[in-house]
This record gives sequence, structure tokens and C-alpha cells, in this order.
Amino acid sequence: MAGAGSEFAPDSGLLRRAPVQQRSTERLERILDACAQLLDEAGYERLSTRAVAARAGVPIGSVYRFFADKRAMADALAHRNLDDFLGRTAARLAAPEAGTGWRAAVEILVDEYTAMKRTAPGFALLDFGVPGESNHDLAERLPALLGDRLPADPQQPRVRLALTVAVEAADAALQLAFRTDPAGDPQLVAETKQLLLAYLATVLD
Repeated sequence: MAGAGSEFAPDSGLLRRAPVQQRSTERLERILDACAQLLDEAGYERLSTRAVAARAGVPIGSVYRFFADKRAMADALAHRNLDDFLGRTAARLAAPEAGTGWRAAVEILVDEYTAMKRTAPGFALLDFGVPGESNHDLAERLPALLGDRLPADPQQPRVRLALTVAVEAADAALQLAFRTDPAGDPQLVAETKQLLLAYLATVLD
């Protein structure tokens, strides 16, 4: 299911046809929910549009109305995951107890990511993109999320590169944490935070 308070608005480039009516939007959400559930159960390689249609309780034509194939469907789910993650993180950052500065933001980003890894259907395998692909979209959207917490101009090439490297490094380290322990090895999660804080300090301090 989409995260609480999520306002998922799929990029029209991800869909064959964007939903217009509420009924179509709800059907699209059911399809993506079914996709997420089946990813957990069978993995990406065994995912199929027919299985998703059956799980969602919709005709196969409804799936193809929105998606050309399973890759397009997975891309849309990854987009929803990213929107959910950014929404959850923004809410945490806005809370009075969130602290200030980029270091507190790094802690929150890692905490929200690990929380979604543990609880969000399909997220453990897919998170923000088809397995094996980069996390470019997350890196691109971090400056807007961090806002004034980011003490350097995100348009500077060195800063943009550092954010991309940080995201990719965090992804690799946290994948290791969840391979070591299905709930996310606490020591490896803590080490991931330290890695990010030490590396980003070379650019942001």
C-alpha cells in the first residue's frame, strides 16, 4: 500500500494513459499494490502482468491500459516508493524534534529508508528502481528535500557528485545490512550513517 499521507501522482511518462477519474486512480493503486506484494513473494524475474492482474482483481486489459510491460509497472512502483520515502522524510524533518543541519537529516534519511525496507511491500527488492540500476532520481531530488539544511549550492558539480556518491554508497551498505539480517543489521546501519557523515563532511563543512 502507498504510505500514509502519500499523494502519489505518477509521471505521465511512466504510463500509457494517466488516470483521470477517481475509479481509474484507485485501480492503478491496486495494480501497484499487487505488483509490490508479488515482488516480495516471487521476485522481479517471476513477476508478470498476468499475475498482477489476478492479484489486483482486474482484467489483464486494465494493466495494459496503464503499462506496456512489467518493466514499466515496476518503474511506476519505484516512482511511488520514492514519493512515499520523500514524503515520510519531509514529515520527519519538519518535526520539532528533528534537529537542524544536514547531519540530522542524514540520520533521518537512513532511518526512514530502513523502516520502509522492513515494512513497505515490494520495497526490499525494488526500492527506487529496477534491481541493478542506479538511484539517480533520489540523488536529484535530495536538494529540494534538504532545503536550507544543505549548506552548499547543489548546482555545484562537486556537490551534485557528492550527493550521487553518497546515495549509491548508502544503497550498497544498506543492502549488505539487510543481507546480513532480514531486519537490517543494526551495526551495519550505524556504520552506514558514519560513512555518510564522514564523506559528506568533506563537501558540506
